[in-house]
Amino acid sequence: MVGGLALLDMLSPATLGVTVYLLLTEKERLSSRLMIYLVTVAAFYFSVGVASILGLDALLATFSSIFQNRIVSWVMLIIGGVLFIASFYYPKSKKTDLPRPKSKSKTAMIALGFTTSLIEVGIAFPYFAAIGLMTTSNLEVFQWLPIIVGYNFIMVLPPLILFTLHLLFGRVMQRPLVRLQTRLSKHSGSAVSWVMCIVGLILVFNSLDYL
Repeated sequence: MVGGLALLDMLSPATLGVTVYLLLTEKERLSSRLMIYLVTVAAFYFSVGVASILGLDALLATFSSIFQNRIVSWVMLIIGGVLFIASFYYPKSKKTDLPRPKSKSKTAMIALGFTTSLIEVGIAFPYFAAIGLMTTSNLEVFQWLPIIVGYNFIMVLPPLILFTLHLLFGRVMQRPLVRLQTRLSKHSGSAVSWVMCIVGLILVFNSLDYL
């Protein structure tokens, strides 16, 4: 289930948008600047994930196991229901301007990575759903730490694939990248709505066994 949530998080419009923009416009030092940006995004989400699991684990440890499971399950049920219902009202045709770096220095790439991560972490429903599942499963550190690492790698895998295709095919990728940039800007609202719906259903069904 966590793997499925990781696949949903591959649809990040901001991260993909910045990657496509760099591939289309950056002529020098593309590899280093794109890698700095993606490592910053992955490191940010990794830190948030570790901090969330440790914090949630410490908080939930104050309750008895039975009371803990019921409280967590009800919270997950309510959040899942709200996400599922809200997904039908999210503006699916909403067109957004994807983030674009004003400067392409290494410092600017780090700042852009933090900025886009901060923007998207508030709607990173699959990530926090996965964290909730791992917390309620009472996994040990040696179990959930590799999962968090793998999850974050999967999150940045689409930009890495685009970068690899760009290296292999060069100018042939220009037209597909332009079309992808247009579609990301036009349909980012639909992607968010779809993710909200699926994550809501996962949270609802996962909570039913413990109510």
